[in-house]
Amino acid sequence: MKKSKMICLVLTLALLCSLSACGGEGEPSPSPTAAPTESAAPSPAPTEAPGTAEFVLSCYPSAGFHPITGQNRTNLTLAPLMYEGLFELDETFAPHNVLCESHAVSEDGLTWTFTLKAAAFSDGSALTAADVVHSLQRAQGEDSVYAGRLSGVRSIREAEAGVEVVLSAPNGNLPALLDIPIVKENGEAPLGTGPYVLTGEGEELSLTAVDGWWQNKALPLTSIRLCSVQGADGLIHAFDTREVSLVTADITGSNALGYSGSYEVWDYPTSIMLYVGYNTQSGPCRDSEVRRALSYGYERTAVAKSLFAQHAAAACLPVSPASPLYSQALADTLAYSPQRVEELLEGAGWLLSDGVRTKGREALTLTFVVNTDNSYKVSAAEYLTELLSREGIAVELKKLPWEDYVAALEGGEFDLYLGEVKLTADFDLTALLAPGGTLNYGAFADGETQDLLAAYLAADAAGRSEAAQALYRQIARTAPFTPICFKSWSVLTHWGKIAGLNPTQQNVFYGFSNWKPGR
Repeated sequence: MKKSKMICLVLTLALLCSLSACGGEGEPSPSPTAAPTESAAPSPAPTEAPGTAEFVLSCYPSAGFHPITGQNRTNLTLAPLMYEGLFELDETFAPHNVLCESHAVSEDGLTWTFTLKAAAFSDGSALTAADVVHSLQRAQGEDSVYAGRLSGVRSIREAEAGVEVVLSAPNGNLPALLDIPIVKENGEAPLGTGPYVLTGEGEELSLTAVDGWWQNKALPLTSIRLCSVQGADGLIHAFDTREVSLVTADITGSNALGYSGSYEVWDYPTSIMLYVGYNTQSGPCRDSEVRRALSYGYERTAVAKSLFAQHAAAACLPVSPASPLYSQALADTLAYSPQRVEELLEGAGWLLSDGVRTKGREALTLTFVVNTDNSYKVSAAEYLTELLSREGIAVELKKLPWEDYVAALEGGEFDLYLGEVKLTADFDLTALLAPGGTLNYGAFADGETQDLLAAYLAADAAGRSEAAQALYRQIARTAPFTPICFKSWSVLTHWGKIAGLNPTQQNVFYGFSNWKPGR
């Protein structure tokens, strides 16, 4: 987690009331929507003494608070204060037991059995296997923000030892997908086992500390008032006037709104990967050596630090640099190298003459498509185009609105494209690599890569790193796509009001018991 301070700086923030839920990844896809809007004028500097203001969070009462089927991101951000899963993920995407006491896996890796802790819901009733089964089955539904991550689950049922989950294919890191809230249905806002419970009615809502919370941990607040807002403008006003203490943000995201003022910014890593995809079936990129050459032509650090304003981490591997699976030694062998670009292109027969790469009478010309609905990605594509042009490659950059962009990908009308995907916490690359995968627009197909992907997914904790490196080396050799960076998201707080934040992708209140009033 990276903390930075921003004074009177205009920020573009993701639309917090959008349908993209904070807790779920949905169907993997390149990310679209509208360009950032004009920002508001800077807010007045704070006048109250640091650390004295009430801690208040925002909510949309009319949008509902169900943590599994809800679609309002602001309300879903509150869910970790009220609900817990079998596991929770830390800032490295590693799962840790919460409601799960222990688990066992069958020899074939398909059947997992989870035993439960002696936890209790906010009304004092005991957590049961039936509650877990109901919650996970509901998370499989089409109306759930978690449905995509559970697509490989064949069945969920109560078992003698607790809860049994049967998979269609082995996944040795299944716990990383099971930070799904466990609920006891009780109307629109079901009960949870978390430290707080929703109280009040209408627009007079609060989160009240659960008396006798089963984890028996100290909490920094006994009550958190919820500020009811209506629409994006209401949220902006509530934060800029300091009625709301905290907001979450995808600062470099599409569909952004404008905030301004004096804020502290707490960045945290996400599993959102920006990458260049290739057409492996036609054009110059059907040659894997050309794709490999291009992969050395991207200066990722400049994209992450300059173009994405340090709200991203450069990555040569298809896994977040925050993950222990990220091998810096392997990444260093894949870093930006104009010399390697030249060597590989010449080895593939593309020779440089008078500043142009040719093979016989054919010039090396590529069509690069990017979605215009995100200005950060357009800037990145322009920069990558410039880098490739320095190597004698003629690149036509096509900046397309979302519908045309998707049509170009689905029709194979590209040599390169700039894409973005939110991977699941197990960093499953099936959507990008499998024949027929939802993001395999380049129609990549390679049996050895599929075998290594399956071996990686099936690997247990002891063998996962080795399996991951084997897969990543194969991806570097075949180059169906090239990672550029992994985005960071942010928590914004008013200057000096809160200390001790350690947000994660799934829980901005991670370690909430350690939060303290600011200076």
